[in-house]
Amino acid sequence: MLISIYKPIGMTPLEVINTLKSTDKQLLDKKITYAGRLDPLAHGVLLLLIGDEIEKKADYLQLIKTYEFEIVLGVATDTYDILGYVKELELKETEKNVKLFVNKFVNKLIGKYIQEYPPYSSKAVKGKPLFWWAKNNRLHEIEIPKHEIEIFNFSVLSVGDISIKKLEEKIKNEISLIKGDFRQEIILKRWHEFFSKTDTSKQLTTIKFSISCSSGTYIRSIAEQIGRELGCGAVAIDILRINVGSYSLTDAIKL
Repeated sequence: MLISIYKPIGMTPLEVINTLKSTDKQLLDKKITYAGRLDPLAHGVLLLLIGDEIEKKADYLQLIKTYEFEIVLGVATDTYDILGYVKELELKETEKNVKLFVNKFVNKLIGKYIQEYPPYSSKAVKGKPLFWWAKNNRLHEIEIPKHEIEIFNFSVLSVGDISIKKLEEKIKNEISLIKGDFRQEIILKRWHEFFSKTDTSKQLTTIKFSISCSSGTYIRSIAEQIGRELGCGAVAIDILRINVGSYSLTDAIKL
């Protein structure tokens, strides 16, 4: 049995499974796993495999995924999204030719290329997940692994802006939805320091994208790459998975 479900912002895939079991007693004793992880602040289509369907997990993992995501320029974090520790408190200015740059960027990324795993991910190195090495400030002791991914379609949907106040509200609201230990306290404190040093009249540039890619593609790493190449930093502020193969957001069950 397979269930295509909408994972909301703030929940982990495991919390989705536990919530589903609590609402459907017939599933309480069933083995359930997910095919294709979504970060706590990402949302969208999550495939849940139940019982014998778990044996087909490898097949489901290979399905092409489509996302719509939004980034904000001028700031960078260690997780490459807003659930991360701000690297520098000073807001970085954005170049005027952003539209030209991002159009060239999306074109050059289409096809196969090697992507480095983000430091805050579950990829195992020497028996421990990368996030363990990152949280313990020991990344310098290891070589961060890379893997081949493929981008089939990549386009810019829009270039806009967001006020400092609205971004601050978004960060506070979404991080408040997360349970468990994701360093929320020190992350929110750091964001507070960043906003206290930033001119509240500022408008930060945002860019929305659509992307179809192979399994294992880290969208927040693409956000980080854009910011790094622009020299101003960037973080993902919204990641929405709208398709996994033929399973679409419109058909996904809501909890």
